[in-house]
Amino acid sequence: MIPPDKDVRLLSTQAETMQELDRNLSDFSELHGFVHETLCESENLLSNQFQTRIKPLRSKGSVCGVEYILRGPRSLRLSAIWAADQNVVYFYNAIGERYLKVKLSNRLDVSQIEKVA
Repeated sequence: MIPPDKDVRLLSTQAETMQELDRNLSDFSELHGFVHETLCESENLLSNQFQTRIKPLRSKGSVCGVEYILRGPRSLRLSAIWAADQNVVYFYNAIGERYLKVKLSNRLDVSQIEKVA
């Protein structure tokens, strides 16, 4: 417990700093391009210098989402996860904090993931 006479600075919570956007993407190819560009922009990386790996996520044997991983210089690791049930992409920075949530307007076909990955 903090004594009442101490100066306490309140830090902003993750919910206060995370941005939320809507995006209209028609397929996984567009989603991959959007995720790659967004991850690169977040750390000022040249998008043609780095690749984003795709990994399907499974629950009880069926695909439930996709993880996107970008590895950059100096052991930098950025990621994003598309959650199929919510049709949302969550972006994570280099220290693992979620900084962006993008709601997709069009529902993407989960069966198409295997063709892309």
